[in-house]
Amino acid sequence: MDVFAIVWLVAILVLALVEAGTTQLVAIWFVVGSVGAFVANLFNTPLWVQLIVFVAVSILSLALTRPFLKKYLAVKKVSTNADRYVGETAVVTDAIDNSLAKGQVKVLGSIWTARSADGSAIAEGARVRVEAIDGVKLIVVPVEDEGPQK
Repeated sequence: MDVFAIVWLVAILVLALVEAGTTQLVAIWFVVGSVGAFVANLFNTPLWVQLIVFVAVSILSLALTRPFLKKYLAVKKVSTNADRYVGETAVVTDAIDNSLAKGQVKVLGSIWTARSADGSAIAEGARVRVEAIDGVKLIVVPVEDEGPQK
Protein backbone atom coordinates (compact mmCIF):
# COMPACT_ATOMS: atom_id res chain seq x y z
CA MET A 1 0.00 0.00 0.00
CA ASP A 2 1.55 3.31 -1.02
CA VAL A 3 1.57 6.62 0.84
CA PHE A 4 -1.36 8.10 -1.08
CA ALA A 5 -3.57 5.12 -0.26
CA ILE A 6 -2.93 5.85 3.42
CA VAL A 7 -3.64 9.55 2.83
CA TRP A 8 -7.01 8.71 1.27
CA LEU A 9 -7.89 6.31 4.11
CA VAL A 10 -7.01 8.99 6.68
CA ALA A 11 -9.10 11.53 4.71
CA ILE A 12 -12.05 9.11 4.72
CA LEU A 13 -11.74 8.62 8.48
CA VAL A 14 -11.26 12.31 9.36
CA LEU A 15 -14.06 13.50 7.09
CA ALA A 16 -16.40 10.81 8.42
CA LEU A 17 -15.63 11.95 11.98
CA VAL A 18 -16.29 15.58 11.01
CA GLU A 19 -19.62 14.53 9.49
CA ALA A 20 -20.52 12.52 12.58
CA GLY A 21 -19.78 15.53 14.79
CA THR A 22 -22.14 17.89 12.97
CA THR A 23 -25.90 18.13 12.73
CA GLN A 24 -25.80 19.30 9.12
CA LEU A 25 -24.48 17.52 6.05
CA VAL A 26 -21.11 19.21 5.57
CA ALA A 27 -18.50 16.55 4.76
CA ILE A 28 -20.32 13.45 3.55
CA TRP A 29 -19.69 14.29 -0.11
CA PHE A 30 -15.96 14.58 0.53
CA VAL A 31 -16.02 11.18 2.21
CA VAL A 32 -17.53 9.75 -0.98
CA GLY A 33 -14.93 11.62 -3.06
CA SER A 34 -12.14 10.24 -0.88
CA VAL A 35 -13.46 6.71 -1.38
CA GLY A 36 -13.44 7.31 -5.14
CA ALA A 37 -9.85 8.58 -4.99
CA PHE A 38 -8.83 5.59 -2.85
CA VAL A 39 -10.33 3.21 -5.42
CA ALA A 40 -8.47 5.08 -8.18
CA ASN A 41 -5.28 4.66 -6.14
CA LEU A 42 -5.85 0.90 -5.98
CA PHE A 43 -5.59 0.90 -9.79
CA ASN A 44 -2.16 2.62 -9.52
CA THR A 45 -3.31 5.85 -11.19
CA PRO A 46 -1.12 8.96 -10.90
CA LEU A 47 -1.86 11.42 -8.09
CA TRP A 48 -3.33 14.01 -10.46
CA VAL A 49 -5.92 11.46 -11.62
CA GLN A 50 -6.76 10.63 -8.00
CA LEU A 51 -7.26 14.33 -7.26
CA ILE A 52 -9.52 14.73 -10.30
CA VAL A 53 -11.53 11.67 -9.20
CA PHE A 54 -11.80 13.13 -5.68
CA VAL A 55 -13.11 16.48 -6.94
CA ALA A 56 -15.39 14.97 -9.60
CA VAL A 57 -16.96 12.37 -7.31
CA SER A 58 -17.40 14.93 -4.50
CA ILE A 59 -19.14 17.40 -6.83
CA LEU A 60 -21.24 14.70 -8.47
CA SER A 61 -22.40 13.24 -5.16
CA LEU A 62 -23.21 16.75 -3.89
CA ALA A 63 -25.14 17.63 -7.04
CA LEU A 64 -27.12 14.39 -7.03
CA THR A 65 -28.01 14.14 -3.34
CA ARG A 66 -28.12 17.60 -1.76
CA PRO A 67 -31.40 18.81 -3.34
CA PHE A 68 -33.13 15.56 -2.36
CA LEU A 69 -31.73 15.56 1.19
CA LYS A 70 -32.34 19.26 1.71
CA LYS A 71 -36.01 18.75 0.87
CA TYR A 72 -36.41 16.04 3.50
CA LEU A 73 -34.03 17.36 6.12
CA ALA A 74 -35.18 20.98 6.03
CA VAL A 75 -34.99 22.62 9.42
CA LYS A 76 -38.42 23.82 10.44
CA LYS A 77 -38.86 27.07 12.31
CA VAL A 78 -39.53 26.36 15.96
CA SER A 79 -42.07 28.68 17.52
CA THR A 80 -41.35 30.08 20.94
CA ASN A 81 -43.70 31.54 23.48
CA ALA A 82 -42.53 35.03 22.44
CA ASP A 83 -44.46 34.60 19.17
CA ARG A 84 -47.67 35.10 21.08
CA TYR A 85 -46.91 38.83 21.38
CA VAL A 86 -46.98 39.45 17.61
CA GLY A 87 -50.32 41.01 16.65
CA GLU A 88 -51.17 41.99 20.25
CA THR A 89 -52.01 45.52 21.33
CA ALA A 90 -49.63 47.13 23.82
CA VAL A 91 -49.39 50.39 25.78
CA VAL A 92 -46.25 52.52 25.57
CA THR A 93 -44.85 52.87 29.12
CA ASP A 94 -41.71 54.83 28.12
CA ALA A 95 -41.82 57.02 25.00
CA ILE A 96 -40.39 55.28 21.95
CA ASP A 97 -37.60 57.11 20.12
CA ASN A 98 -35.52 54.97 17.77
CA SER A 99 -32.84 57.65 17.34
CA LEU A 100 -32.21 57.61 21.11
CA ALA A 101 -32.61 53.81 21.29
CA LYS A 102 -35.25 54.06 23.99
CA GLY A 103 -38.80 53.00 24.55
CA GLN A 104 -40.82 50.38 26.36
CA VAL A 105 -44.24 48.83 26.06
CA LYS A 106 -46.42 46.68 28.26
CA VAL A 107 -48.11 43.78 26.51
CA LEU A 108 -49.89 40.81 28.07
CA GLY A 109 -48.57 41.89 31.47
CA SER A 110 -44.92 41.97 30.41
CA ILE A 111 -42.64 44.95 29.88
CA TRP A 112 -40.58 44.86 26.67
CA THR A 113 -38.09 47.19 25.04
CA ALA A 114 -39.72 48.52 21.89
CA ARG A 115 -38.84 50.29 18.68
CA SER A 116 -41.09 51.91 16.12
CA ALA A 117 -41.38 50.00 12.83
CA ASP A 118 -41.22 53.16 10.72
CA GLY A 119 -38.81 55.11 12.95
CA SER A 120 -41.41 57.59 14.17
CA ALA A 121 -41.51 58.70 17.80
CA ILE A 122 -44.43 57.33 19.85
CA ALA A 123 -45.56 59.08 23.02
CA GLU A 124 -45.99 57.45 26.40
CA GLY A 125 -49.53 56.12 26.90
CA ALA A 126 -50.11 55.51 23.19
CA ARG A 127 -51.54 52.21 22.02
CA VAL A 128 -49.43 50.21 19.59
CA ARG A 129 -49.63 46.87 17.80
CA VAL A 130 -46.70 44.47 17.89
CA GLU A 131 -45.58 43.78 14.31
CA ALA A 132 -42.48 41.66 14.94
CA ILE A 133 -39.81 40.64 17.42
CA ASP A 134 -36.20 41.61 16.74
CA GLY A 135 -33.97 39.92 19.31
CA VAL A 136 -35.28 41.18 22.65
CA LYS A 137 -37.15 44.17 21.20
CA LEU A 138 -40.71 44.40 19.99
CA ILE A 139 -41.23 46.26 16.71
CA VAL A 140 -44.46 48.23 16.99
CA VAL A 141 -46.77 50.52 15.02
CA PRO A 142 -49.27 53.01 16.41
CA VAL A 143 -52.95 51.99 16.34
CA GLU A 144 -56.24 53.75 16.71
CA ASP A 145 -57.79 53.45 20.17
CA GLU A 146 -59.54 50.06 20.13
CA GLY A 147 -61.00 50.14 23.60
CA PRO A 148 -59.60 48.36 26.66
CA GLN A 149 -56.40 46.34 26.31
CA LYS A 150 -56.66 42.58 26.50
